[in-house]
Amino acid sequence: MSIAETVNDSPYAAKPWLKHYDFWVDPNPNMPRQPLYQILQIASASYRDKPATAFLGAFLTFGEVKSQVDRLASALSKLGVSKGDRVGIMLPNCPQYLIAFFAIVRLGAIVANVNPIYTPREVEAVAKDSGMKAMIVLDLMTPVVLGVKANTQIETVIVTSVQEYSAKPETAPAVPAGTLSFKQLIQETEIALPRVVITPEEDVAVLQYTGGTTGVPKGAMLTHFNLYSNVIQSYIWGRELVQPGDERYLMVIPYFHIYGQTVGLLLGTWNGAMQIPVPKFDPDALIQAIKAYKPTFFPGVPTLYISMLNHPEIKTCGLEYVRRFNSGSAPLPVEVIEQFEQLSGAMLYEGYGLTEASPTTHSTPTLARRKPGSIGLTYPATDAKIVDLETGTTEVPLGQEGELCIRGPQVMKGYWNRPDETAIALRDGWLFTGDVARMDEDGYFYIVQRKKDMIIVSGFNVYPNEVEDVLFTHPAVLEAAVIGVPDQYRGESVKAFVVLKPGVSATAEELLEFCKTNLAKYKVPSVIQITPGLPKSAVGKVLRRELREMEQSGKG
Repeated sequence: MSIAETVNDSPYAAKPWLKHYDFWVDPNPNMPRQPLYQILQIASASYRDKPATAFLGAFLTFGEVKSQVDRLASALSKLGVSKGDRVGIMLPNCPQYLIAFFAIVRLGAIVANVNPIYTPREVEAVAKDSGMKAMIVLDLMTPVVLGVKANTQIETVIVTSVQEYSAKPETAPAVPAGTLSFKQLIQETEIALPRVVITPEEDVAVLQYTGGTTGVPKGAMLTHFNLYSNVIQSYIWGRELVQPGDERYLMVIPYFHIYGQTVGLLLGTWNGAMQIPVPKFDPDALIQAIKAYKPTFFPGVPTLYISMLNHPEIKTCGLEYVRRFNSGSAPLPVEVIEQFEQLSGAMLYEGYGLTEASPTTHSTPTLARRKPGSIGLTYPATDAKIVDLETGTTEVPLGQEGELCIRGPQVMKGYWNRPDETAIALRDGWLFTGDVARMDEDGYFYIVQRKKDMIIVSGFNVYPNEVEDVLFTHPAVLEAAVIGVPDQYRGESVKAFVVLKPGVSATAEELLEFCKTNLAKYKVPSVIQITPGLPKSAVGKVLRRELREMEQSGKG
């Protein structure tokens, strides 16, 4: 039976989730057809003299941020960056990220996010695939970028440092030959912005790299409309807890991650919030930031919340100022939710999303009933359904497991230069998530497992094929297979099974060190098990499923 034949009787067409929306939530809001830069423009007009960022003791107002954004956009334009060009941002959380992001989208150029802990191999892969023209990079990472620049289309490298925007800026770091200074460009460039016509529903604002069935990173094309819509959806969802112009966002979730970018940088700007960027996750630094700035909103991931629960100063750091905690990127154990809510006195809300949906599609309601283990209800203007795992064409009955599919204004345009991958993910307007889920009679959704082999480590996606490909390059490795194993702290960690070549020796420790030089830290296996063979299908395909089953049974 086809979807068309079942649509009239479909439990999903009835949208039972609407009955449980909080009373203020408009199920079908009008989404702005505006460029993303408008978010900053509106905020700077409404909150001009209010602080937009608080970073290492230094503050920038919304008016100052907009001025620096416009100066950097003017500088980039003079350097030849124009509409459609890709510009990489390889920065930790800092004011420069916010400035760079809005400057790039102001020109109609495309932000290509790069994790600042990527290895040269990983940076080169993203730079080549995106065809980025310029890169804005932290000084500590500059050697990595310069080392691969010749193999890419990068023409301009702009360098900044964490200290430049702190209360105690050190002497300006030496600018390596062949690079430009971020701060100098802003200080020396007069505002002269080109006229750019942006079509929000068509023009891409961000290339957010994720993995695929092949493990090769691919860029999800998120348009201005996609991202702006998700900002509005998020605002509407929690509106009654928001005090525009009086919010303080503690941002330890990376801006280069789609979760931190939309829920932090963009939503925070929309709400006129003072953002408190934390460059890296350090429990002590996080506690000090809470004491110093008294945040009202705290988006996080399970790893972060678990770590904080065990910090000796957690009870005295000032959590009582927080009105809302959000958790995303991975499932949060119910017991952690309960412990954190009891400790803080505030509600901890879970959400679900994925890069391809900008990212949020579901969330637990603010006042309505929360169900343990559920990801909650669909966002406004968002449809969802569960289809059979075999064909993806038949909607399954209530309570039955199948693949979760999403339709809404936040769903990506497609994958950058990958029409085949796009055709798999987007079908008849629906995004096939690759996650196995079910929906109950009230319209609450539950994630059961991942259809894909993706591993989520501390909120970051790890794709087994990528880790396996690195292991395969080691001269002693014959075969390798990678799975995710439960990790109380990280949610999951990476475990690799390795078969050595006959007559060749290597230790697990040697292989781990090899991985560390070729993979970002979160991708490096926590355990490497040397084994005589791997389970395979009749056609020779390695059966990761059997490895997971062996691991669960204690036979791994």
